[in-house]
Amino acid sequence: MRQSRAYFLLIFAAFLTAALSAQKEDKAIKAVINNFFAGMEKGDTVLLKSACTDTPVFQTFMASKDGQMQVYTEDFDEFVRFIGTPTKDKYKEEITFEAIHAEKSLASVWTPYKFYVNGKVSHCGTNSFQLVKTTDGWKIQYIIDTRRRGCKE
Repeated sequence: MRQSRAYFLLIFAAFLTAALSAQKEDKAIKAVINNFFAGMEKGDTVLLKSACTDTPVFQTFMASKDGQMQVYTEDFDEFVRFIGTPTKDKYKEEITFEAIHAEKSLASVWTPYKFYVNGKVSHCGTNSFQLVKTTDGWKIQYIIDTRRRGCKE
C-alpha cells in the first residue's frame, strides 16, 4: 500500500513538473510573438528584429489579382525598413493564441488575427509561426499567414 502511494506521488510530481514546464515555455513563446507585434506597432525595428532569427522567412497565402490562391514571399529586410519608416498611419495586429505546440527546440503557434490601419480593420486571417529555441531563447524563424478582406469589426 505504501509503495503504491509513493509510486502515485512520484507520477503526480512528474506530471506536475511537466505541466509547469510547458506553461513556462508557452509564456516565453507568447512573449516573443507579442514583442514582434509590439515592435511592428511602435515602429521599433530593434524590438521587432529581436523576436526573430537572423534569417526569418515571411510568406503569405492569398488570392492574386485574378483570384488564384498563391504563396508570396516577403523580403525580411524590406519589411524591417517599412516598419522603421516614419508614417502617419498606425498599424496594429490583434491576435488570439489558439494553439501552441512546443518541444525542446521547436514550436508551432496558430494565431487568428485582425489587422488594423488607423483603427479600422484592413484585413484578417491566420498566422502560423514556427519558432526555434536558440541560446538567446525562442526566436521566430518562419511566418506564413492568410489574408482576406471583408472582416467584421
